[in-house]
Amino acid sequence: MDDFIEKEAPLSAIIFDYYLNFIPFFANLFSCLFTFIAVIYFTSRMAFNTEIIAMLSSGVSFNRLLVPYFISALIIAIFSFVLNSFIIPPANKVRLEFEDTYIRNPYRNYDRDIHKQIKPGTYIYMENYNSMYDIGYKFSIEHFENGLLKSKLMSDYIKWDTTTNKWVVNNYYIRYIEEMNERIETGRKIDTVLGITPADFKRRENVVEKMNYFQLNEFIDEQIMQGADNIVPYLIEKYRRISIPFASFILTLIGVSVASRKVKGGIGLHIGIGILISFAYILFMQFSTVFAVSGNVNPMLAVWIPNIFFAIISIFLYRITPK
Repeated sequence: MDDFIEKEAPLSAIIFDYYLNFIPFFANLFSCLFTFIAVIYFTSRMAFNTEIIAMLSSGVSFNRLLVPYFISALIIAIFSFVLNSFIIPPANKVRLEFEDTYIRNPYRNYDRDIHKQIKPGTYIYMENYNSMYDIGYKFSIEHFENGLLKSKLMSDYIKWDTTTNKWVVNNYYIRYIEEMNERIETGRKIDTVLGITPADFKRRENVVEKMNYFQLNEFIDEQIMQGADNIVPYLIEKYRRISIPFASFILTLIGVSVASRKVKGGIGLHIGIGILISFAYILFMQFSTVFAVSGNVNPMLAVWIPNIFFAIISIFLYRITPK
């Protein structure tokens, strides 16, 4: 509230740009909880009315009983993937732009000794980058062909020109290497296109939340090509968009296995167990990614650990369920 008041955020933007765009995010985050409770409630009602016992006694196998559950889980998983990969990112874009305008302080790039590959065989270096004025100091660019250095440009600094949308290289000299000969070229200023823009130096880690699935894959490939220092948060976001929908199958199997028994506590006990397991899964999912960010665990493994752990639990519960 202090940020809203201090920066005079409009009420309409607070409601429609910020809070309203949180709804798809939380809907997808807690989709596992909603699915699990629905399965628990529906199955527990059937078990309480002795319907499951009647179906099993009439010759319907427990595996056949699971078919409509897994068809429903497949529909929910597809919807969750589409929501997470193509619907939520545009909503996140509006929400994050609101945060950048009215909540967060202006982004500052504190990186030093910046190395990037802007295209195959072409590398740039900056000692540091001033994100407020879009200036890179002690700039150099090297061009290689077949592993051999062909040219190298060095300058005091480069600055982004907003009128031409190009970089202006100041106080430069270029060294051209042609087999056994070398040629030196110097100058005060020169315009150049590097294939990168100031936006590449002003990205927060949550920028991937604005991207759909295909844009995210292209962005990760671009960061790998440029030799980015830390792409783990981006990989975590990519793998999470697949692992969360897959959890619908695991939690559905757990829900059916737990609630298909007729117990003394009835629906209340089943729902209590369901809520406990659902929140344990969500909590486990959030904590497991910390190990990947710290650099000790493979990002894909870290994201899938909750699914692997609860898949083992689901198989165990399935095996001991009366059939």
